[in-house]
Amino acid sequence: MEHVKTKEQGQVAASPMRISGAEAIIQCLLAEGVDLIYGYPGGAIMPVYDELYKFQDRLRHVLTRHEQAAAHAAQGYARVSGRVGVAMATSGPGATNLVTGLADAQIDSTPVVCITGQVSRHLLGSDAFQETDIIGISTPITKWNYQITKASEIPEIMAKAFFIARSGRPGPVLVDITKNAQFDELDFQYQPCRGVRSYNPVPKPDMEAIRAAATLINQAKKPYIVYGQGVILGKAEAELKALVEKAGIPAAWTILGLSAMDSDHPLNVGMVGMHGNYGPNVLTNECDVLVAIGMRFDDRVTGNLETYAKQAKVIHFEIDPAEVNKNVHADVAVLGNARETLGLLLPLIRENSHEEWVGEFHKKYQEEYQAVIEGDIHPTKPGLTMGEVVTEINRATGHRAVIVTDVGQHQMVTCRYAKFRDTKSNITSGGLGTMGFALPAAIGAKMGAMDREVVAVIGDGGYQMTIQELATIFQNKLPVKIVVLNNDFLGMVRQWQELFFDSRYASTVMVNPDFVKIAEGYYLKARRVDKREELAEAVQEMISSKEAYFLEVRVEKEDNVFPMIPSGASVSDIRLK
Repeated sequence: MEHVKTKEQGQVAASPMRISGAEAIIQCLLAEGVDLIYGYPGGAIMPVYDELYKFQDRLRHVLTRHEQAAAHAAQGYARVSGRVGVAMATSGPGATNLVTGLADAQIDSTPVVCITGQVSRHLLGSDAFQETDIIGISTPITKWNYQITKASEIPEIMAKAFFIARSGRPGPVLVDITKNAQFDELDFQYQPCRGVRSYNPVPKPDMEAIRAAATLINQAKKPYIVYGQGVILGKAEAELKALVEKAGIPAAWTILGLSAMDSDHPLNVGMVGMHGNYGPNVLTNECDVLVAIGMRFDDRVTGNLETYAKQAKVIHFEIDPAEVNKNVHADVAVLGNARETLGLLLPLIRENSHEEWVGEFHKKYQEEYQAVIEGDIHPTKPGLTMGEVVTEINRATGHRAVIVTDVGQHQMVTCRYAKFRDTKSNITSGGLGTMGFALPAAIGAKMGAMDREVVAVIGDGGYQMTIQELATIFQNKLPVKIVVLNNDFLGMVRQWQELFFDSRYASTVMVNPDFVKIAEGYYLKARRVDKREELAEAVQEMISSKEAYFLEVRVEKEDNVFPMIPSGASVSDIRLK
């Protein structure tokens, strides 16, 4: 086979070749520069796996132990590497097991292409063995999907899938391929997709809107930036930092925006949201100009919309027009890629400082430190706290690790106390809140950044949803570090039950197995810690290991995560206890 190479994609066919549809799928992946797939084989996708076997020197397949884990691993890979993650599964239950990962990728704007096998074309709609309408099921939770029923469709659809997944606001794409299309032959020639009719992934910046935004920022007495993952996806970290420093504006992050700026930057004032920092939440309702960059005003950020930033002029920098005015009215909407629009804004911004206003954030931080933070990271209680574990991980990794979290109390504590120097370091399930996300996502994150330390911080509940992926870690010799913060509870639900349901702990007590023995059963190094004097040495031992390492930390059973905005309350009503 003759190939030519382009800069954007890997191997691209130079002239038509007569090949099977199954081989065409592999050739398309190679043409897009894919060198890694997560998946699980089965009957309806077996022809593609047979071809994959022939190309295993160029295209690595990682056998996960569950299809959901394949999707989450692809997400972790995409989030750290900036490339499109790829997952593959068979029809029926194989395809439906991908659904949670697709939904997670959709709401968190993660570029993933999922390939599923399907029964032959003549059996569609007949309730054949392992037939499921995955196109119908996945339509609401994908950026685009398509069912291929003829081999000749494969090159165009695969090219389109990758273009749509990575362009504009990224997202998941599903391609379903009938078995006959995998066996049939076609004259294969690959052309990368450069555009799709009626699809405008990156709106052209409007200079009038940018000038209006600059005027509001320059005139503001109490300007405030809230930035989200759009900064990271748009590769606008340098532009954000330049704006913050030039205008002297305090900036806060959403959980998916965390790591876009150095955590210790003096103008990086903390996290917004239900368990965010005190000042960034309360002072939202005191700023005069609110600059939202690459964030979508999620309900966990805004609290009660009727009371959210009503005193402020709102400027919204956003790539997706559907997000503008969806939840919060924007006085100025600046559409486009954040790197481009912020780059156009910067020359129009006057150098400024807002020392008194920034000082308000520092005062609120001191209140929070005395009421919450000191007890979390320097506890006087006998039991270990989640905050001190995360702080110890910070110390041992020099703030350079990729930290992957699941969903629950440990997630909020980690997002509050993890310190990052580098972008693309905080990998978590934000919008969907998927328990079971962290372990497989850490696999993908490590394979997307083999030169970086990857630490998965997981609760005892979510860990057991995908615990079988320890086998994937062992089989692939991946030096992932796993920390389970074990309080024998579904901690976040228990906290709500304590605060709002008179401590009726309905179905939240966990009777857990011996996690260390399970890890050792998967041939991983493992250790348990329940004493403060052992913590630092145990974390250092884990980080120093050249192999995968499992560390169970027994923490306080009934600790709560504060601050907290009660559901439906205003950001001004955030509770410190």
